[in-house]
Amino acid sequence: MSEEHDLKRGLKNRHVQLLAIGGAIGTGLFLGSGRSIHLAGPSILLSYIITGLICFFLMRALGELLMSNLEHHSFIDFVEDYLGERAAFITGWTYWFCWLSVAMADLTAVGLYMQYWFEWLPQWVPALIVLLILVMMNLTAVKHFGEMEFWFALIKVIAIIALIIIGCGMIFSGFETSAGPSTFSNLWNYGGWFPNGLWGFILSFQMVVFSFAGIELVGLTAGETENPKRVIPMAINNIPLRIILFYVGALAIIMSIYPWVDVNPAQSPFVMVFQAIGIVMAGSIVNFVVLTSAASATNSGIFSTSRMIYALAKRGHAPHSMRRLTNSHVPYQATIFSAAVLLITVVLNYIMPESVFVMITSISTFCFIYIWAVMIYCHMKYREKRPDLVKASTFKMPLYPVMNYLILAFFAFILVVLALNEDTRIALLFTPVWFVILWALYSMLHTDAPDPLEDTIIDMAGTKDEYKKRKHQEQLNIKKSEEYDDYKL
Repeated sequence: MSEEHDLKRGLKNRHVQLLAIGGAIGTGLFLGSGRSIHLAGPSILLSYIITGLICFFLMRALGELLMSNLEHHSFIDFVEDYLGERAAFITGWTYWFCWLSVAMADLTAVGLYMQYWFEWLPQWVPALIVLLILVMMNLTAVKHFGEMEFWFALIKVIAIIALIIIGCGMIFSGFETSAGPSTFSNLWNYGGWFPNGLWGFILSFQMVVFSFAGIELVGLTAGETENPKRVIPMAINNIPLRIILFYVGALAIIMSIYPWVDVNPAQSPFVMVFQAIGIVMAGSIVNFVVLTSAASATNSGIFSTSRMIYALAKRGHAPHSMRRLTNSHVPYQATIFSAAVLLITVVLNYIMPESVFVMITSISTFCFIYIWAVMIYCHMKYREKRPDLVKASTFKMPLYPVMNYLILAFFAFILVVLALNEDTRIALLFTPVWFVILWALYSMLHTDAPDPLEDTIIDMAGTKDEYKKRKHQEQLNIKKSEEYDDYKL
């Protein structure tokens, strides 16, 4: 084990492209979309289009930040640059908590999908088994993580494309299901596009936003990607096509075959469609696909939380031991720590298996909104403070700054939705406590009084950037001294 190494650029172009697709196609599409369809009816398609456009511009802002300084390995570096150390501390730990929530929700989904075959099996048993397997995989080299995610994502892509192709064949042939003929008119024949009114349409956004949770994971892989200057922009620019094909296309086909009024919110609509046409084996195949999707998202959660803990440890915001790497350049202690916290999911699935999914996804959605809002604010600060980098940039976010404010307004709208919905209100009450704890914890860990000579030193150094470089060099000298002491021991 070593502290001398840094993260290795072991992710290839095909890994990142499929990782981006995997991030855009979450468990929310396979499991949560049933509840969303039940709430909004066909208007769920509009919810996905709106949210997808917001996420595309969000990713363009993040991409511009990442391309402005390839020495930075994650967006937390930019938070520290433009918003300060306290903001980086709070944002880093919140992002860790976000992905922990996602992994918890997807471990819960693993248990639900396994009950499709084994009704007698408690939810917590498969959750525990999958967690142990994924932890072992994450302790190998990052290229193995990329390879595993490549195949996980490919399974999802093949399944959705197959659903669309088969579904189109059913619709154009007028295939009869228990609900009647398969036809596009099913989209508006059961109460129109907004059958539950504007309120049902608004309530659907909570689960729709959760479906896109993790779309920013591409930004966290920048430090471990070969040729990020070419690969990252390519992955971001393909997001609109993925949204139209995988979300809008798949759900439109589902609701054309199986009218929205017959969709069971507690069951995957993907499985329901194949059950409706009488192909039992196909239903099992689809269930396997969504099971791998949940495992994939859990795997990404373990990866992202371990890298975030590693990044925080390098800044002194997490225990020193968390920055230790294996000979394969994997932060093993950070990975084990995050996995240990994930064991809470197993307990929750044992205590409250019926309500754990909605509760966890609500908390996760609130925290992701904070992370995304910070990204947008960082982008605005970057545009304001670094006109030299903006001028040299070849990958700019379109429609700045109008789109920045529209995105922030959309996030505020989602918070109102969370507050109005009784099922998700608990998240709005719980998560502010998390931020208060982090704020207080940072104050406790950084009790040093401000140096009255700092402004004078900065003036003597010439610029604040030069002052920060000197401070960074001092920290490196201290680190080398500590490592020499460890060597002697």
